[in-house]
Amino acid sequence: QVQLVESGGGLVRPGDSLRLSCAASGSTRSPYTWGWFRQAPGKDRHFVAAFRWSASDTSYANSVKGRFTVSLDRAKKTMYLQMSSLKPEDSAVYYCAGDESRIISSRLSEERAYDYWGQGTQVTVSS
Repeated sequence: QVQLVESGGGLVRPGDSLRLSCAASGSTRSPYTWGWFRQAPGKDRHFVAAFRWSASDTSYANSVKGRFTVSLDRAKKTMYLQMSSLKPEDSAVYYCAGDESRIISSRLSEERAYDYWGQGTQVTVSS
């Protein structure tokens, strides 16, 4: 069983940068597909970005494309989400997700495609 733990959230100002981490533990295996989702108060959880292990293949929601970068440190079993040019509308609880299979591109944004989830980390962008 894989456990995912997010860290790095906090309060920042518009235009600032922040890096979130998602560390996998509890198993000798790591997720093949990693994802970031976020949920603002009173709203559904939405896809942010994904990273697939072997192909170094990444995918982003249009709302964050060009501002957010997802990466993976295989040795540390840790995924990162580098966020820049943050906006107030980026404020949300950010969740890390993982799955041991290669999720196909058309399903990367589907929550139910991922088996493992972290507890979330709060990101607040406010002046």
